[in-house]
Amino acid sequence: MLNRIEMVRIFCVAADARSFREAAIRLGISPQGVTRAIQGLETELGEPLFHRNTRQVSITAFGQRYAQDARIALEHFEALFRANKAEPDFIGRIGITAPQAIGRRYLIPFLQPLIAAHPALQFDLRLEDQMTDSVEAQIDIGIRVGLIRDRRYVARALASVPLYVVASPTLIEKTGVPESLEVLDQLPLSVLIDQKNGRHWPWMFANGQTFNPTQPAFICDDAETELEAVLAGIAFAQVPAYLAEPFLSEGKLQTVLDADLPPPWDLFIYRPQQGPVSGRVRLVYDHLKEAFSDSLRFPQHTL
Repeated sequence: MLNRIEMVRIFCVAADARSFREAAIRLGISPQGVTRAIQGLETELGEPLFHRNTRQVSITAFGQRYAQDARIALEHFEALFRANKAEPDFIGRIGITAPQAIGRRYLIPFLQPLIAAHPALQFDLRLEDQMTDSVEAQIDIGIRVGLIRDRRYVARALASVPLYVVASPTLIEKTGVPESLEVLDQLPLSVLIDQKNGRHWPWMFANGQTFNPTQPAFICDDAETELEAVLAGIAFAQVPAYLAEPFLSEGKLQTVLDADLPPPWDLFIYRPQQGPVSGRVRLVYDHLKEAFSDSLRFPQHTL
């Protein structure tokens, strides 16, 4: 018979999986083993953890609450062993993915202390603005802005990312400050191309409103190149705070339409839920989690 800790571990994997069969594959046990563990835990708790029918299972509201507490309890349990274990030798590959601009501007400075302290670690970075296939690219840790819909990932929000409409002071002096989207659309604007499908990324505003420039003055498929064009006075653009903040502080950029800003997006750190986490992955994961949560190191300022 499974002990309580084993039942809770199996339940946490099942809560993140799309089916008991998928959970069984991740755990390396049979689907019947997952079912028995869930049933045993439900008997212990006196509450159903999943709704079941012949086609699918879905977690109950009680199960969702219990999963949150269970993950914290398991983390504390694992910490008992980490705290009393000799310092391991951190050796081997770490696969990391992130958006291109974040990877170029923040990942290397954030990782530099680890690279210096643990020269036997090999960092394999995959910088893409779309979600990277974690299996094909052998990703251990990911950084993403926006939503993470894939429940196979263990994701945690670390920072808020405001979106600003910005331009250089020189361009604003020439065109004036736009007071509405209708006026904005008459000015020189930049649009960013989605490299995956070739379409323009829409601008986002309050109350779920989107905006597509009708006659953009500048088009490119790289966020940092777009920023250079904005700094050069070519166009207005909507850019995330982590790109804009240094230049706003220096007066090289100004914001407009601040009252119409959309809600900030979330920056997530995530990892695939595929069995136990190695010491080297945990080391880098915790280090990046701390770095991106620090507003002095990763801009999160809201106007």
